[in-house]
Amino acid sequence: MTDTATPQPPAPARGPIDPAELERARHVVGAVSQAFSRKVVGQTGLRDTLLIALITGGHVLLESVPGLAKTTAAQTLAQAVAATFTRIQCTPDLLPSDITGTQIYDAQKSTFVTRLGPVHSNFVLLDEINRSSAKTQSAMLEAMQERQTSIGGVVHKLPHPFLVLATQNPIEQEGTYQLPEAQLDRFLLKEVLDYPSPAEEAEIIRRIESGVYDEATPEAASGVSLDDVLFLQGLAKRVYVDPSIVTYIVQLVYVTRHPQQYIPGSLADYVQFGASPRASIAFTQAARALALLHGRDYVIPEDVKHLRHGVLRHRVILGYEAAADEIAPETVIDAVFGAVQTP
Repeated sequence: MTDTATPQPPAPARGPIDPAELERARHVVGAVSQAFSRKVVGQTGLRDTLLIALITGGHVLLESVPGLAKTTAAQTLAQAVAATFTRIQCTPDLLPSDITGTQIYDAQKSTFVTRLGPVHSNFVLLDEINRSSAKTQSAMLEAMQERQTSIGGVVHKLPHPFLVLATQNPIEQEGTYQLPEAQLDRFLLKEVLDYPSPAEEAEIIRRIESGVYDEATPEAASGVSLDDVLFLQGLAKRVYVDPSIVTYIVQLVYVTRHPQQYIPGSLADYVQFGASPRASIAFTQAARALALLHGRDYVIPEDVKHLRHGVLRHRVILGYEAAADEIAPETVIDAVFGAVQTP
């Protein structure tokens, strides 16, 4: 049985993008970016990552120490497009039903009533996902993949658009459950945040003192709606990707699987497993979205290069020797891109 009350996204139009559509996309992206910048200082990489995920319908894995505006960023972006937002604090005792929902017995009516869980929102922030048990992680990742939950034999579709931002804290390991590589692969992008600069940190304090974060919604939220987001999602599918770009992407992912043949042996030996075909798909989808963010209706090789770390850092699996020698995945990824000729 399926819940048919949830509206489905409209089928995207086909064919080339006309100038009016591209101008509308520029307006929407500009309005959302302004709303984001009103509350979030710096973090342009995070902004672009969230916008790319929103346009493609993908999900983001975010790694950073506490206090770097992850919750503020997700909530601000949701407010900017008039979307629903929920935050789930993951703990070891969190159950799958706490996320997806459950059935509660109504004694007055002598029947069970369905209570949908917090995953039924446009924006879902899974804070410290590695603190939840493997069973709970699997339930959440299934909802991300299938875009639906099943409660009491009834399938409930998730809203459109739907974006999950899952965070990990790299400095605490006690009481955590590491995400398996196969589950990491389901995230479109992985973003790693760094501390703000002294000037940015001073600006954060100034905005707190001036009451910017006391506002219920950002001023620029008006004028941008979920319909605009669905428009961007449909438009991104029509962004032109030249066959030479597709070949370039496939060659890059192929090199991650056979590094000994293409990159220096000192780096190739660190690679245990290369990227799956999901990496090629993620490159293509994210590059289309990035082209739209830059006001273009076609993908260029620089789009693929710009996305290299976000797409591959959680898909290229390094051995324990890399951790011992302090070799970051980004170092290997840069070597891979250096081994493949740019079209």
